[in-house]
Amino acid sequence: MSTGESHEPEPILVEVTRSGYVESVHRGSCVVIAPDGAIHTTLGNPTRATFPRSANKAMQAVAMVSAGLDLPPALLALAAASHSGETMHLEGVRAILSSCELSVGALGNARGLPLGRDALRAWYREGRRSEQIAHNCSGKHSAMLATCVAAGWPIDGYLTMDHPLQTSITEVVEELAQESCDGIGIDGCGAPTHRLSLVGLARAYRTMALADDQTPAGLVRTAMLAHPEMVGGSDRDVSMLMRTTPGLLTKDGWEGVIVGATTTGWACAVKLADGAWRGRVPVLITQLAAAGVNMSAAIAAGLHREPVAGGSAVVGEVRSTTTE
Repeated sequence: MSTGESHEPEPILVEVTRSGYVESVHRGSCVVIAPDGAIHTTLGNPTRATFPRSANKAMQAVAMVSAGLDLPPALLALAAASHSGETMHLEGVRAILSSCELSVGALGNARGLPLGRDALRAWYREGRRSEQIAHNCSGKHSAMLATCVAAGWPIDGYLTMDHPLQTSITEVVEELAQESCDGIGIDGCGAPTHRLSLVGLARAYRTMALADDQTPAGLVRTAMLAHPEMVGGSDRDVSMLMRTTPGLLTKDGWEGVIVGATTTGWACAVKLADGAWRGRVPVLITQLAAAGVNMSAAIAAGLHREPVAGGSAVVGEVRSTTTE
């Protein structure tokens, strides 16, 4: 696929209102897969390949468990996380590294700052700058290093495309997505990241949601559902969505991606075309609710509509334009 490919305009999935007027819109694509595995709903072009970015992390974690990674559930959830940089996350990264007798200095990911609002404020109060452990992907990278140790693979070069860790991840990603990767790029953290269609992404999470408990996919799913705060953070919508909707395996990714799958077999993947962070959760909730999934607790918590502020008041909202 050419990087200069022409894209037809995708439908408007999200609108942002202010004082009774539509101020902005976000276009995108979406797919919903039914419990029998058939495609239930499509919007836009969900067969076009994209980088799901951090939404790939759960699949990467499945590959790591398949290769010998053995962590307690909370730390396994952290291996699939885009964490907020809270104390529990930083201590978790250190615990994973300590389990294989490595230090923070072994991390190969980029430097970063905490994603969580409170965690970032605390970080700055301590006078700290960007560090590798604070990057939201440090849980994944510490688990990658632990996997290399468990499998007897070298830790040097663990991020190169031809390293046995990365080739094994590619095999598992393609198996879960039931499609060949449409190319591999480099993520913001420095690790390889696979291009998939939204259909493939949804299928992969549906497979994980339905997997037997003791399989690698089942272990990752159970860990994420049991420890949603490790997957995101205390104030993150992805974690709140899993807390309010038991059995909904959910992961977000940069550039407007989110995917969710229920333990009853429903799955939905969303990509906002402009990479917007806002609006992706309302679309996911609305599409699953329209398909018949019970999203009442998430809706009651207000996750389906993000508030727009005007001074100290709420004067609008970010909402899905798709059928509720």
